Amino acid sequence: MSSLIFLRQPLWAGLLLSCALALAPGVSHAVDTAQVQLQTFVDQVKSATGEFQQEQKGPDGKARSQTGTFAFQRPGKFRWQVRKPYAQLIVSDGQHVYQYDPDLAQVTQRQAGQAVGASPAALLFGSGSLDDAFNVQSQPDRDGLQWLRAVPKTPDAGFTYVDIGFADGLPKRLELLDAFGQTTHIQFMALKANPGIPASQFQFAVPEGVDLVKMN
Repeated sequence: MSSLIFLRQPLWAGLLLSCALALAPGVSHAVDTAQVQLQTFVDQVKSATGEFQQEQKGPDGKARSQTGTFAFQRPGKFRWQVRKPYAQLIVSDGQHVYQYDPDLAQVTQRQAGQAVGASPAALLFGSGSLDDAFNVQSQPDRDGLQWLRAVPKTPDAGFTYVDIGFADGLPKRLELLDAFGQTTHIQFMALKANPGIPASQFQFAVPEGVDLVKMN
């Protein structure tokens, strides 16, 4: 399985680029619901960078972990780089999504709209209303976080729901249940909102000697 939960199969299972946002000064976010915090994040954050730690568990209970870095720029550009336990790179330039697996010497290319679709990525990379593709509901507070649940309106989204935990206006954790019964937990660290990101971070050139597979 791939490391990107935003994308439909087979690009699946491991990322929500839920980056931090330093919201407007003087606004108290302690009283905001998680839904308000997410909508404000979508409305105000244009780019972000950070690090992630991810754990995925299948129905068999076996855990698989990944760590790495990410960056995104609205609308539709992102970079998700797995560093451990193996190297993998997923890049979207807004038009195409490229998944590069060095061990396989292969790059898979998809249209960005087909890859992201009505997925968790649409919550963060898109610029439309959250209500267009998701039913969003508040969840009970737990672990010191305020939670919301986003359920896709389309039956072929590839996941059942995604929960996002907020604290002080910042998304801290993600919990996702996919269509295969796998759960993914992601923790975000070193988040920077609206930094300057070089355009090269969202560009991809197929390395020499690597196969390119174009998917419809």
